[in-house]
Amino acid sequence: MRIFLALAALAMTVPATAHAQLIIAHRGASGERPEHTLAAYEKAIDDGADYIEADLVVSKDGVLVARHENDLTDTTDVADHPEFADRRKAKEIDGKLINGWFAEDFTLAELETLHAKERLPGLRPINAQFDGLYQVPTLAQIVRLVRAKQAETGRKVGLYLELKHPTFLLQEQGIDTVDLLLLDLKKYGVTADYPVFIECFEVGALQRLKQRSRFKLVQLVEREGGPADEPGMSYANMATPSGLADIAKYADAIGPDFRELVDPDGKPTALVADAHAAGLKIHGWTLRKENAFLPPALQIGTNPAAKGNYAAAFKAIAAAGIDGVFTDDPGLAVKARAAK
Repeated sequence: MRIFLALAALAMTVPATAHAQLIIAHRGASGERPEHTLAAYEKAIDDGADYIEADLVVSKDGVLVARHENDLTDTTDVADHPEFADRRKAKEIDGKLINGWFAEDFTLAELETLHAKERLPGLRPINAQFDGLYQVPTLAQIVRLVRAKQAETGRKVGLYLELKHPTFLLQEQGIDTVDLLLLDLKKYGVTADYPVFIECFEVGALQRLKQRSRFKLVQLVEREGGPADEPGMSYANMATPSGLADIAKYADAIGPDFRELVDPDGKPTALVADAHAAGLKIHGWTLRKENAFLPPALQIGTNPAAKGNYAAAFKAIAAAGIDGVFTDDPGLAVKARAAK
């Protein structure tokens, strides 16, 4: 709680910086449309996002599709399909036991019969009005959308792609999503000259990508635990100067939780300076507009679903000196960046 209060105080006291943060549309404009749908991505582009983020999982027949997790339960209507009732199962994924329906157990043709739904209907009831309208998109469809919007607007929009659970999917399905992603990007004509970041919470996938491509890479880190493919490694150690120096050998940026970037006194943590000293950019996650996700001092009213003081939150985060902001509300972020 103290760190959230500090963020609020920082927003009121720190002058705006001239540093221009990248606006990364987290799962598209997921504060306005159900996440990871073509509608959410198009909305994000129309709202001025610099990059749209797609979390990638894989179908049974080896097609990359966009879902935040390979578990389809909370983001699609799969539970309403009696023909798939027997697909529900329990799996241990990165040390967690999960019961649900999983993308890797469905062919693309089967996934195409599902429709997206809002993951947070209590907080985003307007988004829930769009339930059932959109399918699960493939990476190919996302690339086509970006190109179509670029032709329409004349503005280049980057791709920010996360490989989800690559070690688990290799062991479970025998599908190497690193290989698959590189093959698909080549097939779709997406080269390293195009604005692309590839992110992952695991280490090995990024190291292989470094060896095999020139795409910009981002090591995601959490507040606790460690990479699923490196049992002896912790994110805490990775965030030390020596750990960051190691990351800099294969990645271009780190992606930490915002709470790791500002200390309880409202000042940037050592992680900000240490990462920059190691030559790494910092892309922090995730800024959302609803009161439920904002510190008490930046909330407006008592309704958790109501919009709080997003602009002040953006200013506080930007003042820490980070290079990119993951947000569910890219339109608000673009306005806040311009005002700053």
